[in-house]
Amino acid sequence: MAYLTVTDGVKQFAGFRALGGVSIAVERGEFFTLLGPSGCGKTTLLRAIAGFNDLTSGSIMLDGQDLRAIPPHRRDIGMVFQDYAVFPHLSVFDNVAFGLKPRKVPQDQIKTRVAEALSAVHLQALAERLPAAMSGGQQQRIGLARAMVINPRLLLMDEPLSNLDAKLRIELREEIRDIQKRVDIATIYVTHDQEEALAISDRICVMSAGHIEQIGTPQEIYGNPQTLFVANFVGTLNTLAEGEGRAKLLGQLGLDAPAAHWTVRPERLSLLEAGQAAPVGAVALDGNVSKFTYLGREAHVLVETPAGPVVVQISNPALGAAREPGDKVSVLFERGALMAFDADSKRLPLEG
Repeated sequence: MAYLTVTDGVKQFAGFRALGGVSIAVERGEFFTLLGPSGCGKTTLLRAIAGFNDLTSGSIMLDGQDLRAIPPHRRDIGMVFQDYAVFPHLSVFDNVAFGLKPRKVPQDQIKTRVAEALSAVHLQALAERLPAAMSGGQQQRIGLARAMVINPRLLLMDEPLSNLDAKLRIELREEIRDIQKRVDIATIYVTHDQEEALAISDRICVMSAGHIEQIGTPQEIYGNPQTLFVANFVGTLNTLAEGEGRAKLLGQLGLDAPAAHWTVRPERLSLLEAGQAAPVGAVALDGNVSKFTYLGREAHVLVETPAGPVVVQISNPALGAAREPGDKVSVLFERGALMAFDADSKRLPLEG
């Protein structure tokens, strides 16, 4: 049996249903991420688990206990917030120790446990400093240490990195992942950042409009999306324009699934010089470059083709790889790169 389960969770506000019967199962020690756009219900679900907002209906079980029957302060859940939530008048040490005092932990144990928590987040040398003299990343580390020091049964993190700059976010997300694995606490992490979710999660739950689109490993979510929403939200996606050009391309590739949407990821396409023959099992569409975007480790080339505009991703572009608007090129499509979705945006198997 899973360590944490939410079954048929519904949250109804006045005139608005934030959660429409969601069910998840999280294993002991797992890093489980709720991913989706603003308003999809991910924070509502997290707050229901924490006890800040009760569900309208449904069950929440943690290690065999009914969490809905337990007051929030007795659930033994650690919470890390988006806005750091540190006490500005308390030192780093006292901020981290704050949750231990109501639990009547002996003073000598408080010193030991706070020292261990600060060491885990690399703040042991700053124990006496006030938060105002610290960076945003250091303040978020205080929040993480405070959540861990109570030895929680479950760790909840609500977009903890969203207020940090891009480089620091990457550094701190790696630290969070390493710490979580070291202490082996089941963690539920909320984010709208797809790359962040892919980088740190054991499994990802993609949410939209109060329901679950797909649950899977990062590789499954990105490489085998089961709905058009997941394919579009996680990563970049080309959708081929309906018409004669698309029909001819599909025919040449031997694809005849009854799909409403045909898509392909930019990294699954490649560029050939105009008129260059395609290898066996692939089709080359002639087109004209309309835009070239250089991003350092990769470049994106927007090409107008008979199947509509498509973006082609070039990895590690050489100095001479730049393309100018109007350049004639061919875009290489491989049969296995295409993904088909029906009119209800559900994934279809490739046929033909």
